[in-house]
Amino acid sequence: MTTVGIATGAGRGMGLDCARRLMELVDVVLLVDRDEATVKEAAAGLSGAGAIAEPFVLDITDGEGLARLAARVRELGTLRAVAHAAGISPTMADWRRIFTVDLVGTAMLAEVLRPLFSAGTAMVCFASMAPILAVDRPDAAADAALDAPLDEDFLDRIHQALGPAVEDPGVAYSWAKRGVHRFAQAEAVRVGPLGARVCSVSPGVIDTPQGRQEAESHPSMAALVQRTPLGRTGRAEEVAAAVAFLLSDEASFVSGIDLLVDGGVCAALRGPSAG
Repeated sequence: MTTVGIATGAGRGMGLDCARRLMELVDVVLLVDRDEATVKEAAAGLSGAGAIAEPFVLDITDGEGLARLAARVRELGTLRAVAHAAGISPTMADWRRIFTVDLVGTAMLAEVLRPLFSAGTAMVCFASMAPILAVDRPDAAADAALDAPLDEDFLDRIHQALGPAVEDPGVAYSWAKRGVHRFAQAEAVRVGPLGARVCSVSPGVIDTPQGRQEAESHPSMAALVQRTPLGRTGRAEEVAAAVAFLLSDEASFVSGIDLLVDGGVCAALRGPSAG
């Protein structure tokens, strides 16, 4: 049976590096991105690397498009691995769009792919170190809203729970990614009886086009790099290597966890040596 992998946000950056690693794991990799030219170029660049790289143009919040994605997987074979890197950061949109893409889109993708999960299927959702650093105290009402991202009134509920502060894109991003942390845990419980696994990965400051855009708009990110014990930004391929491990059979008993790939900065800022 043909094995299929999906990498979202695969046109560039961490999504593209995840797609590159999936080429070693499955027979066919569907490269998902909303930018047609970019994802076609990415697929062409991966051709000949072992597996078949197939571009798939899709906005991750498009329900009909997601249904087409699931149908294409069924046509090809068995879903083996999903690296869901598609997302937006604070400089790219307002608070509503950030929640919609980063959390609601994650839930929509998982919902449409869940019927395709079977023993050995693994999914990694991209979160962030942002909630670890920015969300100081849990909020029961906010977490209840985060845990139901597909509810029609989700955005109203999260706004009611957090107030006007959530309209700040940076705040929205932190809470949306907290939602991804929680979603991966819940999804791991849902699909575990099938023999499938779900985890999340939380990158730190990574040198990608999107990361550089954020750094230009937020000079404070330089301070994060300075506080990073490894003393540098991360590379996209380093995050992809962590994702590849989580998707591999070597991680066959790893599910429902978040893996920080941050060079140790959260340990420096939130651990015993924080000062």
